[in-house]
Amino acid sequence: MKSFNIVTVLAAMAMTCCISSCSVADMDSSILGDTGMAPDASPEGGEPGEEPGGEGGNSQAGKVTAGEWNDLDNWAFWNGLMDGQNENKFYEYLNYWSLYAYDRFAVTVLDEAQQPVCGAKVCLHMNGSETPEWTAITDNKGSAELWYGIHSSIDIEVEKTFTASVNGKPYETPLVRTSTRGEEAAMNFLTAPQTSVTRSADIAFIVDATGSMSDEINFLKADLLDIIQKASAQQAGLSLRTAALFYRDTGDAYVTKSENFSNDPKKTLEFIKKQEARGGGDYPEAVHTALEKALQDLSWEEGNYARLAFLLLDAPPHHNQEVMESIRKSIETYAANGIKLIPIAASGIDKNTEFLLRLMAIFTDGTYVFITNHSGIGNDHIEPTIGQYQVELLNELIVRLIGEYTE
Repeated sequence: MKSFNIVTVLAAMAMTCCISSCSVADMDSSILGDTGMAPDASPEGGEPGEEPGGEGGNSQAGKVTAGEWNDLDNWAFWNGLMDGQNENKFYEYLNYWSLYAYDRFAVTVLDEAQQPVCGAKVCLHMNGSETPEWTAITDNKGSAELWYGIHSSIDIEVEKTFTASVNGKPYETPLVRTSTRGEEAAMNFLTAPQTSVTRSADIAFIVDATGSMSDEINFLKADLLDIIQKASAQQAGLSLRTAALFYRDTGDAYVTKSENFSNDPKKTLEFIKKQEARGGGDYPEAVHTALEKALQDLSWEEGNYARLAFLLLDAPPHHNQEVMESIRKSIETYAANGIKLIPIAASGIDKNTEFLLRLMAIFTDGTYVFITNHSGIGNDHIEPTIGQYQVELLNELIVRLIGEYTE
């Protein structure tokens, strides 16, 4: 522990310094409007919470501030943004990425005793076809998000009927479409036997390691062990495995490098301590490669209680057909393996990228996290297009999310 304290003190000192960030692409005011806020959203953003004290963790941890917004829990708000009548035309960001979160079927699987069934494979079927349109794994609340037509901006036709199967067993009752615009989310409840899962969780950190990410990498160096210690303490009997993957861009010293899952968080920390922010030079980075490699090179455990991938970045992927196809395929694979993508947006993120990150979270039943200006660390962070949110310390926010997804 003494060696870690020395590192965290140095990291905390480094975090207070001003750092450079990726240049932000100019935003089209005809799309974004004057404030960048949706109708009824709060232009003043979140309210700072009380500074957490915290015991039993790293005394130097907890410098960076952040907020969280879950679009799945605020579905009417999201539908309001995507309404074609909205003068800000936020749906154009979906057109830009060719990803469409319109046709949602939210499912909760319970057993006969009305207890959540975790780890069940749920598939969406159209018109009785055995080939699934979408596959997801239920989380600790028995929740699974199923999607149709994420590559098309056209709503589903009335004559199409959608049903679900759970662990291979088909259910004939038609599913209710959740994403009727302008209405609150509807939930589909299914009954199934409990699935055997282990009391363990995989937590991976996928991190942009280009030159503008110094403050975020220092955050991980300072806070990772603190996060794991607190997360482990709040969930007795839960085994946590951690991994990390760092990425840059084509032409840099490397594109990705990783440390596989381990039950010893110090191994992940030692790997992270060796990483430095270098390279980049232009705005987009190899996000699509990082998403692919995190699936290919990290040994995610099947049948465990939770799988979380925190994606910490300050720049978008490249924008071309090959990259877009890769990202869409990765999103579907994360969902099919029950891996929640939890993007953490750092300084440099523009509106196009914000909506891409929110789509990643939506399709994988994750949530959107964004670093705020309240700490004074790093360069300016844009105000997200959301409703009211609570400002938290980022390390405490991550601990809270791990707790919510593993309780």
